[in-house]
Amino acid sequence: MATTTAVPGPTRRWLGLLPFAGAVAVVAVLGGLAARGSAQTYRALDLPAFAPPSWLFGPVWTVLYVAIAVAGWLAWRAGAGPLALGAWVVQLLLNVAWTPLFFAAGRYGWALVDIVALLVAIVAVVVLFGRASRAAAWLLVPYLLWVAFATALNAAIVALN
Repeated sequence: MATTTAVPGPTRRWLGLLPFAGAVAVVAVLGGLAARGSAQTYRALDLPAFAPPSWLFGPVWTVLYVAIAVAGWLAWRAGAGPLALGAWVVQLLLNVAWTPLFFAAGRYGWALVDIVALLVAIVAVVVLFGRASRAAAWLLVPYLLWVAFATALNAAIVALN
């Protein structure tokens, strides 16, 4: 008697997105809590000419967080191993650490150290995800570009303040 392996139905496949969306939602909420009063703090800083207005960060991060969650889910579905998924978790931890360092603690130099590590972690995740799912890797490219820009902005703020 032959055994068959059931292919997960569409609902079950979509349910796999929940842990990834949940993890990213926790990061977004914690970041939001740590960013209370950030618009005033941001405006009070000496900013470089290329600094975007404070209102832009919320919409950009909303889109990026959705992409981060979907990328993690796609990579997991494609069989990305524990190293790739562990790197995804590490970048989330570095991501959540930045806002309290920068805004709540006013530790711009330590925030710069964190964001450089975050940038390296995102590159690692893109490479590792790319082995399992090109779509997952490409979904993270805007995040990588935004964090590269934010790293330059953080460095300029350290220099100016």
